[in-house]
Amino acid sequence: MSAIAAANPSNFYIGIDANAKPLEKLSTKITRKPAKGGLANAMFVRAAAEHPPREFDGIASEIYVNFPWGSLLQAVAVGEESILKSFRRMMTPEGNLQVTIGMDPERDRSEFQRLGLPRFDEQYLLTTLLPRYASAGFSCEDLRKLQSSEWSKIETSWARKLGGNENRHVYRLRFVRN
Repeated sequence: MSAIAAANPSNFYIGIDANAKPLEKLSTKITRKPAKGGLANAMFVRAAAEHPPREFDGIASEIYVNFPWGSLLQAVAVGEESILKSFRRMMTPEGNLQVTIGMDPERDRSEFQRLGLPRFDEQYLLTTLLPRYASAGFSCEDLRKLQSSEWSKIETSWARKLGGNENRHVYRLRFVRN
Protein backbone atom coordinates (compact mmCIF):
# COMPACT_ATOMS: atom_id res chain seq x y z
CA MET A 1 0.00 0.00 0.00
CA SER A 2 2.84 2.41 0.73
CA ALA A 3 4.08 2.31 -2.86
CA ILE A 4 0.58 3.00 -4.18
CA ALA A 5 0.11 5.88 -1.72
CA ALA A 6 3.49 7.37 -2.70
CA ALA A 7 2.58 7.17 -6.40
CA ASN A 8 -0.85 8.79 -5.83
CA PRO A 9 -0.40 11.64 -3.33
CA SER A 10 -3.84 13.14 -4.01
CA ASN A 11 -5.59 9.98 -2.70
CA PHE A 12 -5.79 8.88 0.93
CA TYR A 13 -5.11 5.23 1.82
CA ILE A 14 -6.06 3.25 4.91
CA GLY A 15 -4.58 -0.16 5.60
CA ILE A 16 -6.56 -2.40 7.95
CA ASP A 17 -5.23 -5.50 9.70
CA ALA A 18 -6.53 -7.33 12.75
CA ASN A 19 -2.93 -8.12 13.72
CA ALA A 20 -1.04 -5.07 15.00
CA LYS A 21 2.44 -6.59 14.53
CA PRO A 22 2.68 -6.18 10.73
CA LEU A 23 1.44 -2.59 11.05
CA GLU A 24 4.09 -1.41 13.54
CA LYS A 25 6.99 -0.95 11.11
CA LEU A 26 4.76 0.51 8.38
CA SER A 27 3.12 2.96 10.78
CA THR A 28 6.50 4.19 11.98
CA LYS A 29 7.80 4.57 8.44
CA ILE A 30 4.89 6.68 7.15
CA THR A 31 5.25 9.20 10.01
CA ARG A 32 8.79 10.14 8.88
CA LYS A 33 9.53 13.21 6.80
CA PRO A 34 8.55 12.68 3.14
CA ALA A 35 12.23 12.67 2.08
CA LYS A 36 12.73 9.63 4.34
CA GLY A 37 9.70 7.67 3.12
CA GLY A 38 6.96 9.38 5.13
CA LEU A 39 3.47 9.56 3.68
CA ALA A 40 0.89 12.14 4.69
CA ASN A 41 -1.78 10.33 2.67
CA ALA A 42 -1.68 6.94 4.41
CA MET A 43 -2.56 5.42 7.74
CA PHE A 44 -2.74 1.94 9.20
CA VAL A 45 -5.46 0.83 11.58
CA ARG A 46 -5.69 -2.26 13.73
CA ALA A 47 -9.22 -3.50 13.14
CA ALA A 48 -11.02 -6.56 11.91
CA ALA A 49 -12.37 -6.17 8.39
CA GLU A 50 -15.57 -7.79 9.64
CA HIS A 51 -16.08 -4.92 12.10
CA PRO A 52 -14.38 -1.78 10.79
CA PRO A 53 -14.70 1.47 12.75
CA ARG A 54 -17.91 3.39 11.99
CA GLU A 55 -15.75 6.37 11.02
CA PHE A 56 -14.99 4.45 7.81
CA ASP A 57 -18.64 4.31 6.72
CA GLY A 58 -19.06 5.55 3.14
CA ILE A 59 -15.48 6.77 2.62
CA ALA A 60 -13.76 4.05 0.57
CA SER A 61 -13.85 4.42 -3.18
CA GLU A 62 -11.71 1.27 -3.47
CA ILE A 63 -11.15 -1.74 -1.21
CA TYR A 64 -8.43 -4.29 -1.89
CA VAL A 65 -8.24 -7.68 -0.21
CA ASN A 66 -4.95 -9.24 -1.28
CA PHE A 67 -4.02 -12.81 -0.36
CA PRO A 68 -6.21 -13.06 2.75
CA TRP A 69 -5.65 -15.82 5.27
CA GLY A 70 -7.55 -17.27 8.20
CA SER A 71 -10.98 -15.86 8.97
CA LEU A 72 -10.75 -13.17 6.28
CA LEU A 73 -9.92 -15.78 3.64
CA GLN A 74 -12.87 -17.84 4.80
CA ALA A 75 -15.20 -14.83 4.69
CA VAL A 76 -14.30 -13.62 1.18
CA ALA A 77 -13.91 -17.12 -0.29
CA VAL A 78 -17.45 -18.14 0.67
CA GLY A 79 -19.03 -14.70 0.25
CA GLU A 80 -19.96 -14.42 3.92
CA GLU A 81 -22.81 -11.95 4.24
CA SER A 82 -21.38 -10.10 7.27
CA ILE A 83 -18.04 -9.29 5.58
CA LEU A 84 -19.72 -8.21 2.36
CA LYS A 85 -22.05 -5.91 4.34
CA SER A 86 -19.00 -4.45 6.11
CA PHE A 87 -17.26 -3.77 2.82
CA ARG A 88 -20.42 -2.27 1.34
CA ARG A 89 -20.87 -0.08 4.42
CA MET A 90 -17.35 1.35 4.04
CA MET A 91 -17.73 2.04 0.31
CA THR A 92 -18.92 5.05 -1.59
CA PRO A 93 -21.74 4.47 -4.10
CA GLU A 94 -20.28 2.67 -7.11
CA GLY A 95 -17.05 1.97 -5.20
CA ASN A 96 -14.74 -0.84 -6.31
CA LEU A 97 -13.88 -4.03 -4.45
CA GLN A 98 -10.97 -6.18 -5.58
CA VAL A 99 -10.30 -9.58 -4.03
CA THR A 100 -7.15 -11.53 -4.91
CA ILE A 101 -7.06 -15.07 -3.55
CA GLY A 102 -4.24 -17.53 -4.03
CA MET A 103 -4.15 -21.18 -3.19
CA ASP A 104 -1.81 -24.07 -3.73
CA PRO A 105 -3.88 -27.28 -3.82
CA GLU A 106 -1.17 -29.23 -1.97
CA ARG A 107 0.44 -26.73 0.41
CA ASP A 108 -2.82 -25.06 1.48
CA ARG A 109 -4.96 -28.19 1.66
CA SER A 110 -5.00 -28.40 5.48
CA GLU A 111 -5.87 -24.69 5.86
CA PHE A 112 -8.70 -24.96 3.34
CA GLN A 113 -9.99 -28.06 5.16
CA ARG A 114 -9.67 -26.35 8.56
CA LEU A 115 -11.70 -23.39 7.29
CA GLY A 116 -14.24 -25.63 5.54
CA LEU A 117 -13.57 -24.04 2.17
CA PRO A 118 -14.70 -25.68 -1.07
CA ARG A 119 -12.45 -26.41 -4.02
CA PHE A 120 -11.60 -22.93 -5.25
CA ASP A 121 -11.86 -23.09 -9.03
CA GLU A 122 -13.62 -21.23 -11.82
CA GLN A 123 -16.75 -23.38 -11.62
CA TYR A 124 -17.15 -22.59 -7.90
CA LEU A 125 -16.49 -18.90 -8.54
CA LEU A 126 -19.09 -18.66 -11.31
CA THR A 127 -21.84 -20.83 -9.85
CA THR A 128 -21.57 -20.12 -6.12
CA LEU A 129 -19.36 -17.19 -5.15
CA LEU A 130 -20.40 -14.57 -7.71
CA PRO A 131 -24.12 -15.02 -6.94
CA ARG A 132 -23.40 -14.47 -3.23
CA TYR A 133 -21.56 -11.24 -3.96
CA ALA A 134 -24.39 -10.19 -6.29
CA SER A 135 -27.00 -10.78 -3.60
CA ALA A 136 -24.93 -8.55 -1.28
CA GLY A 137 -25.02 -5.71 -3.82
CA PHE A 138 -21.86 -6.20 -5.88
CA SER A 139 -21.62 -6.58 -9.66
CA CYS A 140 -18.67 -8.55 -10.98
CA GLU A 141 -16.65 -6.50 -13.46
CA ASP A 142 -13.82 -8.97 -13.95
CA LEU A 143 -12.85 -12.47 -12.89
CA ARG A 144 -9.66 -14.05 -14.03
CA LYS A 145 -6.81 -16.31 -13.13
CA LEU A 146 -3.57 -14.36 -12.86
CA GLN A 147 -0.24 -15.48 -14.22
CA SER A 148 2.55 -15.63 -11.63
CA SER A 149 4.27 -12.69 -13.33
CA GLU A 150 1.16 -10.59 -12.57
CA TRP A 151 0.46 -11.55 -8.99
CA SER A 152 4.08 -11.46 -7.91
CA LYS A 153 4.02 -7.69 -8.56
CA ILE A 154 1.24 -7.06 -6.04
CA GLU A 155 2.66 -4.90 -3.26
CA THR A 156 2.20 -7.22 -0.28
CA SER A 157 4.53 -9.29 1.86
CA TRP A 158 2.39 -12.35 1.09
CA ALA A 159 2.81 -11.89 -2.66
CA ARG A 160 6.58 -11.75 -2.18
CA LYS A 161 6.59 -14.84 0.09
CA LEU A 162 4.40 -16.83 -2.29
CA GLY A 163 6.25 -15.79 -5.44
CA GLY A 164 7.79 -18.42 -7.66
CA ASN A 165 5.27 -21.12 -6.78
CA GLU A 166 3.98 -22.32 -10.14
CA ASN A 167 1.43 -24.59 -8.40
CA ARG A 168 -0.35 -21.64 -6.79
CA HIS A 169 -3.60 -20.60 -8.45
CA VAL A 170 -4.37 -16.92 -8.02
CA TYR A 171 -7.74 -15.45 -8.90
CA ARG A 172 -8.59 -11.77 -9.03
CA LEU A 173 -12.23 -10.76 -8.70
CA ARG A 174 -13.24 -7.14 -9.26
CA PHE A 175 -16.63 -5.86 -8.21
CA VAL A 176 -18.56 -2.60 -8.30
CA ARG A 177 -20.94 -1.70 -5.52
CA ASN A 178 -24.50 -1.39 -6.85
